Amino acid sequence: MLEAFKELMKDGRFKFAFIVICVLAFMSILSFFSPYDPLRWNVVPRDRPPSWPHIFGTTSQGQDLFWQSTFAIRNSLTIALIASGISRVIAIIVGLVSGYKGGTVDTVLMSINDSFVVMPLLPILILIASVIRENLNMVTLGIILSLFGWAWDARVIRSQILSLREREFTYTAILSGTKTFNLVVKEYFPFIIPIIFATLINNMIWATGMEVTLAILGLSNTEIPTIGTMIHWAVNYQSILLGYWWWILTPVIISVFLFVALYLLSTSLSEYLDPRTRIQRIGKAKE
Repeated sequence: MLEAFKELMKDGRFKFAFIVICVLAFMSILSFFSPYDPLRWNVVPRDRPPSWPHIFGTTSQGQDLFWQSTFAIRNSLTIALIASGISRVIAIIVGLVSGYKGGTVDTVLMSINDSFVVMPLLPILILIASVIRENLNMVTLGIILSLFGWAWDARVIRSQILSLREREFTYTAILSGTKTFNLVVKEYFPFIIPIIFATLINNMIWATGMEVTLAILGLSNTEIPTIGTMIHWAVNYQSILLGYWWWILTPVIISVFLFVALYLLSTSLSEYLDPRTRIQRIGKAKE
């Protein structure tokens, strides 16, 4: 693991993404030590620009932006991890079963899968959020997003399994009496791990983006501090028109860094875990 990490740190993309993710993770941990309740208003002077001790400034609601940001990062990452984690399980199961079994099973699963692919997700999510808005907490939102975030990735995994199923080692394993479960775990999984990692991180980006969109539209629980609800309140209080630039810039800059870091992390990890690039690295090491 240590050697792999050292190898990854040679990649500038991974290094930048790792540093940004560590900073954001550290900020989310700081939320547990916050001197302020994130749900309370008027706990600090209002509309103060960045200065000590309020290094990110304060809001018109009398909240410290730095400590509010720590809660927002923690909650947004929690929603993204719930959504991407559950959707990965669904995508892996559907992709593996559909690709390996083929026939009627493949047809039925891909028909369901394609139905989710062509769905207009944003209007559907807006409708669901409008109906259950009062009960929409982080876990509920994460589960809802996960139910709509797996279809495209399941098709990608299925394509990889279809390719692997036609290779010689598959026929060799079947003829030697290897059980289906062992074949999938030992032979197929190393090939789809890069896809799983890449789609996991990409799904986190998508889930965070959808959370921000729903929050800006006022369709999520705006009392829960997230990156999206921070932007919602800044826009709602007309921070741009009133010149409170620090209020709107704080969540926007955080979201930009988060999206860029996750994207670079996805690309660098996918490239490193790809079996083809691994073979190239081994070849260069032998030379």
